Amino acid sequence: MTFFDTADVYGDGRSEQVIGSFLRTRGGGDPITVATKMGRRVEQVPEHYTLDNFRAWTDRSRENLGVATLDLVQLHCPPTAVYSSDAVFDALDTLVAEQRVRAYGVSVETCAEALTAIARPGVVSVQIILNALRLKPLGEVLPAAADAGVGVIVRVPLASGLLSGRYDEHTRFAETDHRSYNRNGDAFDVGETFSGVDFATGLAAVRRLAPVVPPGMTMAQFALRWVIDHPAVTVVIPGARSPRQARDNAAVAQLAPLPAAAHEAVTASYDELIRPAVHHRW
Repeated sequence: MTFFDTADVYGDGRSEQVIGSFLRTRGGGDPITVATKMGRRVEQVPEHYTLDNFRAWTDRSRENLGVATLDLVQLHCPPTAVYSSDAVFDALDTLVAEQRVRAYGVSVETCAEALTAIARPGVVSVQIILNALRLKPLGEVLPAAADAGVGVIVRVPLASGLLSGRYDEHTRFAETDHRSYNRNGDAFDVGETFSGVDFATGLAAVRRLAPVVPPGMTMAQFALRWVIDHPAVTVVIPGARSPRQARDNAAVAQLAPLPAAAHEAVTASYDELIRPAVHHRW
């Protein structure tokens, strides 16, 4: 595991600080890339996406991480209008010229936002939701990214845990868990929680896929392997609640690609159960 995704808003900087401490004490080994994000600590209006704010935000992240230059900074799902602003991308270019950041990318909610960002020459990466319950990016975003040489960072690969296979109709989540309070998009984009899929429908899709999971592979590993089987995907960033989950996630890179029948099953399940409700939305 050589890629760490964080943001200045996670723990209001604590996530960056923990990663920074790790970087200082880890010793040798393979090079690590840390991608952070900015823009969600303020009201979500385009007027806040200015060079002065970018400098202040990245200075804070550099201090938290203990680095002179950020490996990668991503706009953190900004308002849609931001993607069409020349001034915003000129400001990001300035951050690179000032060596505050080595490169910049975007984290998006929709395929349309991704395509707009990919067309920008300075954008090196797009972070987007892609999983066995969210297939829309396969149609245009991944091919466009590959053609442009833009990296694809896949988030929410397990659909907020639905694709772990551990949930059923009796599962209950804590009140502080977004899977409880954001079911209808009350706090942030509804497409983030369970990828915007109705919980019962998601359970039905997972049960449809269970018979095609190869022996010796968990449902979660199946879902992650499905993501990285797509050549345009650069990296996938699953969450983990324990060291064992982190190790199981990392082990997916050593598993064989899924057979064609498994990919066909994902497509068939999506077309029948998921596509009518969500494909037009994100």
